[in-house]
Amino acid sequence: MLAIPRRRTVLGALATVPLWGATRARARSAEFSFKVAHPLAASHPTHLRLQEAAGRISADTDGRVELRIFPNNQLGGEADSLSQLRSGGIEAYVIGGLVVSSFVPMAALDGVGFAFKDAATVWPAIEGPLGATIRASLLQAGLVPMARAWDLGFRQITTSGRRVAAVDDLAGLKVRVPSAAAYTELFRSLGTAPTSIQFGEVYSALQTHVVDGQENPLGLIVTSKFYEVQKHCCLSNHMWQGNWVLFNGRAWRGLPGSLQEVVERRLDEAGLAQREDLARLDATYRAAMAKAGMSLDAVDGLSFRERLSRSGYYQRARRKYGEAAWKTLEESVGSQLA
Repeated sequence: MLAIPRRRTVLGALATVPLWGATRARARSAEFSFKVAHPLAASHPTHLRLQEAAGRISADTDGRVELRIFPNNQLGGEADSLSQLRSGGIEAYVIGGLVVSSFVPMAALDGVGFAFKDAATVWPAIEGPLGATIRASLLQAGLVPMARAWDLGFRQITTSGRRVAAVDDLAGLKVRVPSAAAYTELFRSLGTAPTSIQFGEVYSALQTHVVDGQENPLGLIVTSKFYEVQKHCCLSNHMWQGNWVLFNGRAWRGLPGSLQEVVERRLDEAGLAQREDLARLDATYRAAMAKAGMSLDAVDGLSFRERLSRSGYYQRARRKYGEAAWKTLEESVGSQLA
């Protein structure tokens, strides 16, 4: 098992962040207690920053608002947690728009394959008209997203056997993807056999070769220890993914406006800090994977994009989202997708 040094990393620093006012909050029952679920490991910056925000929210509200954070799919897989969010079984879920697109199709607009050229193009788009379009669609579906999206990163492809250095190397590979049509459509168009498996079951599926590989951002590959059961990483940057902090609409409206302001402000502050955490940790994640013996192969994204164009992927996506939304996407990412 790979030992990743923590003392000098951002994660190590975050692990020591005090939960502000936590002792005072626990001394009495909170007036508003919200369960907040997410699929990431407890060591991921997302979980650590959520904990930090929860402590500050408790302190700022004199213990009236309690956010109970449940990492690592503790309350159920993606589909189950999303169902619980919609019904009110959990009050908040931190998840990417592509998963939510199973019932809010527009939530996957920023997940079109190879839309973003690099990280520099992401945040102006998400903080601008593209993000506003997605947030509006979520609100219309009864979900309340916080103003700031959190980072998950560009998604990469890992494999246990075949090394992927070009798009043709993907042909026929069984690649695990999340249970959302947007992922399946992308990887089918790239020539793979996409297989939907709940995140909590991915490690064992890779270990037993139920699938040949999987795709996730570097942070998830490391914190979920996929390097133990995978040999190669294709740095494809095939899709950028952020996470929205989504509240059940009824639960959110049940909070007085003054408390809503505190919750959103503290979560948005934590989201901005989490973005910086991941940016600083990128080199650490790459080093950890290399130390574990994984190859890291940069590839030419243009050949992948050309394959998608020939398959009709972009034309189908354009019809799905509509001309107005597609124009917003192209203007936001600064390129024509065809």
